[in-house]
Amino acid sequence: MKLPVQTWFDRSTSRARDWPIDRLRAHKQGTRVSVVLPALDEEATVGRVVAMVRRLAEQTGLVDEVVVMDSGSGDDTAAVAEAAGAVVHHRDDVLPEVGSRPGKGEVLWKSLAVTTGDVVVFVDADLVDPQPQLVTGLLGPLLTDPAVELVKGCYDRPLAGAGSTAGGRVTELVARPLLSLHFPELTGVVQPLAGEYAGRRRLLEAVPFCGGYGVEIAMLIDTWRLRGLPAIAQVDLGRRQHSHQGTAALGRMAAQITNVVHERATGARLEAPVLTQFQRDGYGRYAPVTHSLALEERPPMASVEGYRRRELKVS
Repeated sequence: MKLPVQTWFDRSTSRARDWPIDRLRAHKQGTRVSVVLPALDEEATVGRVVAMVRRLAEQTGLVDEVVVMDSGSGDDTAAVAEAAGAVVHHRDDVLPEVGSRPGKGEVLWKSLAVTTGDVVVFVDADLVDPQPQLVTGLLGPLLTDPAVELVKGCYDRPLAGAGSTAGGRVTELVARPLLSLHFPELTGVVQPLAGEYAGRRRLLEAVPFCGGYGVEIAMLIDTWRLRGLPAIAQVDLGRRQHSHQGTAALGRMAAQITNVVHERATGARLEAPVLTQFQRDGYGRYAPVTHSLALEERPPMASVEGYRRRELKVS
């Protein structure tokens, strides 16, 4: 890393244990904290994640609301999340006047319209062993340093038989090389694709939300451009266990991320990008399967009329 990035890394990287509960309580004061879980067909795990956050809220007072954003689940994700103590919103019911789209970025964006936190913490719903430090660690820099606006989590991601850090395959094979090439200022970010991160509402309202798997890396780049590197921090959260996808799904994820970084690096939007993959057909022959990679972005929430009306009512 170049010296400015190394300096940022040394100053802005902490560990979850650096943020004990008592210290966070002392700094929270009147800051409202919302925890949001984007979820799609996660009935097997979402209840445990919600229960962990609810216990943290009840025992410490650090969390003011727990919201699950249902991205069109076909299973009992919503019922399980509600039973565990979350408020559940379906994407189609939030800002219906703007329509609804599939994808994680959509529900993260719409969560701003149904939460009240000054700080919003995003936690994935597919965690196998959710731990409180996933929330408390992310809150640390935001509650103690008013200059920090986005906090990224970093962690070991074990993959069976492949080592403690091998789970971040798209990060190592795609995201990190692309950032090194196009955005070297961000090469100190350990997990640019991390699904656990937190931001101040004022920032989250000001950036667009990319669709699909590009939402995390797009937000990282946009935050850097809008607020500068000192506004970003990262916290080592230890170990994160979750379900892993097959290589074909990872290929589609990698293609979306590549397109997002390309668009932000060049300023040129790709027209109808696609990815062709291959699978065996019923006769044992290879058959092409073409996937659309079109990623429509939602505009900054602060520019949405329905949201502005809501903010006026709240204030």
